[in-house]
Amino acid sequence: MLGKKMVTAQKRGETRALCLGLGMVACSMMMYFFIGITVVPFYTKSVWTAETVCKVLKANIKDKAFCPNSDGSEDEEIFPYPCLQVWVNLTASGQEVMLYQTEDTLERNPKCSYVPDKLENPKEVKARIETIASNFKKYQTFPCYYDPGGTQTNVILSRLYPSKGLLFAFLWPTLMFTGGCLIIVLVKISQYVSVLSAWQ
Repeated sequence: MLGKKMVTAQKRGETRALCLGLGMVACSMMMYFFIGITVVPFYTKSVWTAETVCKVLKANIKDKAFCPNSDGSEDEEIFPYPCLQVWVNLTASGQEVMLYQTEDTLERNPKCSYVPDKLENPKEVKARIETIASNFKKYQTFPCYYDPGGTQTNVILSRLYPSKGLLFAFLWPTLMFTGGCLIIVLVKISQYVSVLSAWQ
């Protein structure tokens, strides 16, 4: 009687462990799919892949620019902000090009090097842009990214999805997938050993 109870408990434990392993594998596959349709397209779409050194030529704050709506329509009265324009000398080619913060900055407003968040206070935005301009004038040499293919003549300060970030995004689903597969393998080994022991 006691042996039957132990076998039943063992089978229940194996079933639960197997379900856990399969659940981890399924969740990791869903995470892979989510990353594949969200992060990977932005990474592959970016043409600013080569890193070089940029030297600031001038950093000026022009008249106020206007931030477009989130739906794409432009309402010039929604969020005006000072327009910072940073021009740099590209070491790789020696050209004078305009610097943008990220790929998204160029899409939101190609006239300005920095586009602030619309929810920020206008005074804080002005102070932040002035600080950024002074930092560019102070630290004139820094790494930046350019398009080696030449389709984009401008450069960006940082990529939204760098290679390290992409690898980090795939790290957690990979660990979950490996853990789930390991649990399934251990359960199968345990079942095989149990059957072998009972046969002997």
